[in-house]
Amino acid sequence: MIFDLRSAKGSIPRRPAGQELDSGGRGLGSVLRVLLRRLMPVLALAASVTVVSAVDKDKGRFTPPAIDSVETKQTADGVTIAAVLYNNESLASQAFGKLNPYQYGVLPVLLMIRNDSKETLKLEHMKIEYIDKDRERVEATPGNEVKYSRSPKRPNMTPSPIPGVKLGGSGKNPLANPIIEERAFSAKMLPPGESASGFVYFQTGHRGGDHLYLTRIEQAPSGKELFYFDVPLD
Repeated sequence: MIFDLRSAKGSIPRRPAGQELDSGGRGLGSVLRVLLRRLMPVLALAASVTVVSAVDKDKGRFTPPAIDSVETKQTADGVTIAAVLYNNESLASQAFGKLNPYQYGVLPVLLMIRNDSKETLKLEHMKIEYIDKDRERVEATPGNEVKYSRSPKRPNMTPSPIPGVKLGGSGKNPLANPIIEERAFSAKMLPPGESASGFVYFQTGHRGGDHLYLTRIEQAPSGKELFYFDVPLD
């Protein structure tokens, strides 16, 4: 006798074409759905970590003020130069985070230059000096040399004449923080219509009536030197 599976009551059901079974007899589609449900919390956590990292990175950015909003500036020959003192905790935290260079005898000054002239400016040989009310001149310390301006192993017990400035102390050198060099003014050329900004550093204190004196700004390629800039800091 021939038994016909197709007509039998207990016939074996056919699975849809293309559907595979796992070892437990479940379709792969069902298995994938289960896996996705289990992976969703992990993917959500990874996404949140990425967002937090991006936010933390943004916190490290520094955006200088608009040059037109700064009162301490000078314009000549189509060039505007502004300077802002960063000699208090509030301003320092915006640019340097937890580090306040002024507490360690280094005065940061934000320098901003806007070129509205028709010539490209050459800033490679620009000289920047800090002149106090007594006409004493202090040349800017390059950003990569600021860390050498204070030795953490040789504490100076002399009282500071500048309020808020620490001359003593030992241990790790806070001025070796790479953010000081990262924030330093570094532009060498400035095309027409462009602006540049960054910090210049001086080993001095601010007592009022001081100003920034800039020379050796040249037009490229003629090499013609612009008139000096004397920018008040108060």
